[in-house]
Amino acid sequence: MRALFDVNHPAHVHLFRNAIDALEADGDDVLVTSREKEVTTDLLDAYGIEHVPLSTAGNGLGGLAREWGAREFRMLRAARRFDPDVFVSRLNPAVVHASTLLRRPNIVFNDTDVKSATMDRIYSLATHAFVDVYCTPPGIPTPNARARHLTVDFQELAYLHPNWFTPDPDCLRAHGVDPDAPYSVVRLASWGAYHDVGYSGISPDARRELVDNLADHGRVYVSSEGPLPDDLEAHRLPVPPHLIHHLLAFADLYVGDSGTMSSEAAILGTPAVRTNSMVAEDTESIFHELGEYGLLFSFADESAAVAKVERLLDDLPPDAEWERRRARLLDDKQDVTGVMLGVIGETVRGR
Repeated sequence: MRALFDVNHPAHVHLFRNAIDALEADGDDVLVTSREKEVTTDLLDAYGIEHVPLSTAGNGLGGLAREWGAREFRMLRAARRFDPDVFVSRLNPAVVHASTLLRRPNIVFNDTDVKSATMDRIYSLATHAFVDVYCTPPGIPTPNARARHLTVDFQELAYLHPNWFTPDPDCLRAHGVDPDAPYSVVRLASWGAYHDVGYSGISPDARRELVDNLADHGRVYVSSEGPLPDDLEAHRLPVPPHLIHHLLAFADLYVGDSGTMSSEAAILGTPAVRTNSMVAEDTESIFHELGEYGLLFSFADESAAVAKVERLLDDLPPDAEWERRRARLLDDKQDVTGVMLGVIGETVRGR
């Protein structure tokens, strides 16, 4: 089998890396096309995944349009040379267009509900109409009636399920982090993605208050998609990006405005507080479900989030309670990489 995986974002590296490794271990041929965005290519390099960069993330709508125009051409050229049996990606136009032109099936994983009506129309016309197999968690619209639709659990379980991930305290110690000492992790998203238009994360004032409060209870490590503000330089993340999940797993508390990392922390059994202006319109099931398991607390009002953090710091339930909640979640959910490998095999065999 020959499979092309397209990776455009750091989260996509984690989503697909175990499936890529498993296919290659079975003797299948894999081509990974990548995009220079944040630490995407650094992560691929850290995991030893060979890849072909096709573009660098553009700035603003104009920059994105120019980038994706170039990416369409480069994707088609790379795919023609590799001649895949199947394309696997997150939702993006270049992949599904190339697969359609080459008459090869595509499998799309998506867990993002685009709230902008304009962007949703663009994606419906440019992307959804070309999808063959559409894998989503519950609650994500599937506008292409032609596509085979599969409901798949949280995509974070592709790499955080215990079948694929075991937290390693020694890798943290190697970077100066004591996994047994109290510490918290703060995540600041960039809010520049297409699905973030019109929304915002933690304000500078709330950020300072949160970090000051957390610092009274242990070390604070800040992960930021953009340049780290000067006032947070002392809290710079001490571990390389590919070790972030180990850092999250041993943390006492996570706070941030990122949807993905908030979910990751919660799935790892670390109490997680998420705040951004998108929360008030949450339609993605992962946030509601993780809230029901008592692992994630989401707030549209950042003042309410700050207050929740203060309450947790004053009276944090014991680790055993968070492990119990996590175990209940895992008992109910799929090994998503296992599901992914099954879908890939079925799609190729059904050509």
